[in-house]
Order: sequence, then C-alpha cells, then structure tokens
Amino acid sequence: MTIRIGNAPCSWGVEFAEDLRNPSWQSVLQQCAAAGYKGIELGPVGFMPEDPARLSEALSECGLELIGGVVFRPFHDPDAWGDVLEAAERTCKVLSAHGAKHLVLIDSISDRRAPTAGRATEAEQMDRSEWTAFRDRIVHVARMGAEDYGLVVGVHAHAAGFMDFEPELERLLGEVDENVLKICFDTGHHSYAGFDPVDFMKRHTGRISYMHFKDIDPKVKSDVISKRTGFYDACGQGIFCNLGQGDVDFEAVHQVLREVDFEGWCTVEQDCDPTLDPDPLGDARANRKYLESIGFS
Repeated sequence: MTIRIGNAPCSWGVEFAEDLRNPSWQSVLQQCAAAGYKGIELGPVGFMPEDPARLSEALSECGLELIGGVVFRPFHDPDAWGDVLEAAERTCKVLSAHGAKHLVLIDSISDRRAPTAGRATEAEQMDRSEWTAFRDRIVHVARMGAEDYGLVVGVHAHAAGFMDFEPELERLLGEVDENVLKICFDTGHHSYAGFDPVDFMKRHTGRISYMHFKDIDPKVKSDVISKRTGFYDACGQGIFCNLGQGDVDFEAVHQVLREVDFEGWCTVEQDCDPTLDPDPLGDARANRKYLESIGFS
C-alpha cells in the first residue's frame, strides 16, 4: 500500500477563484509545503495560473506535485451548462499539462437543497427527466476527462447539492459505467449527510479512486442541521474541524484502505472561511501530524 497525503486550497478558505478574501496562490503553495505535504489540488480553476510554465515553476520551487482538480459547478442547472463545460475543459487542460491524475466532479449548492443539508428524508428530489439530464451532464464531463485527457474521474457527494446523500450517490453509480466514473470519496461530507463513511467505504472500495479527508464537529453539525444553517455559514462556525477531533473514525478509514492495498493520494480538505480561520497553516500541520500518528506516512 502506497498512500500519499496532499492538501487543497479550500483548507486556506479558497472556494471560488474570484473571491477577494482569498490568500495568494503563492502563499497557499508555500504553506502547503511548509506543513509537510508533497501534493496539492488545483483549487477552483482560475485561482492558480493556467500558464503551464508559470505554475510548473512554482510547484517545483515548493517541491509539490499537482494531484488533481475539482469542477464545483451547478450540474443540476441546465441553464448553467455552458459555465460547467467551460470550467471542466479549463480544468482538464491544466491537469493534463502537469501530469495530474484526478478530475473530481461536484454538483454545487442548490437553493432547493440548501435548507435540507443533513436531512435526507426531507430533501427535495428530482423527477425522472430532471435526474436523467443531470446524470447525463455528469457523464458527458466524465467521458471528456477520461477519454480526451486521460484523467481518472470521480464523482464527489457534497452537502446542499443534488448529489449529497448516499442513496443518490449509489443510484448514480448504478447507472454509469465504472470505467467512466469512479468515486472521489469525502469522509466529512458523507458524515454531514447523515451516513457512515466507513460503512460506505467497505461496500465500495473497488470504485474509490481518490479520497478527500475531512472531519466533522458533531456539536456544530447538530446545531447547523437543526437550524438549517447555510453551508458556508456552517464552515464559518467550524463544522469541519481538525482531523481526529470530530466524528469520522480515521483509524477505521486507514484500516479499510490497508485491507484493499489502496494506492494513491488522500487529500486533506478542511473547508474554512478565509477571514475567520486564524491559523490555516497550523491546522494543516496538525492534520499532517495526526495522520502520521495513526499510520499514514
């Protein structure tokens, strides 16, 4: 088993490329390296330079490898298809230029689903035609990433989107060829949704190509679900705590990965508000130290 541990710009509060609160991309690379990581995700396309020479030089200076990138866009919205496709194509080009492997597809937050994040039995569901079109948009981008750019494409469930709860994820997996679409499994979002991440991993290890490590503060989770708090407000309240301090059993996660001889990257993602987290570098270091303490080298 060879597992490599990376981090992502969202751990520094970078969710959207145009957010003026973002730290500089250079400082994110430097702090990621300083915290002991050897790889980093791209973040939202447009945050880091899309010029291959410029980004390659910066990655090399920090001793970092580009792991992959996320298309966090409204796959649920047919009117936003042009934006989704443009972001996907730009992301694929950057990843391909740097030999990165993982393309991650996430349906972004929907106003229709935001109030029921963490409430699977209350969440609005798509009708059959809407679901089919939604699924086909995901498949279109997955095929593009896999066939045109040679990437490994994984779907990622996310709170407050239409790909959030375990039954939705399993429905999609059952309808799409596993050679086209795999799973980028996020431990924290699965817990946020109200399901057991370790149990899901045990049942789907063969399809998990990439991991996102995230922990959930159970007290904050209970509060934000009961109050129907928005996702980004929940981030500001610290729902995503340091690894090992929440309700995700990372020792069990490690055991599952060991049992299947998992090979590849596991990336820390501690989504935070860039103006409210006083020490993202300290959090990144603490998360790296914790993972080492339970057997992740």
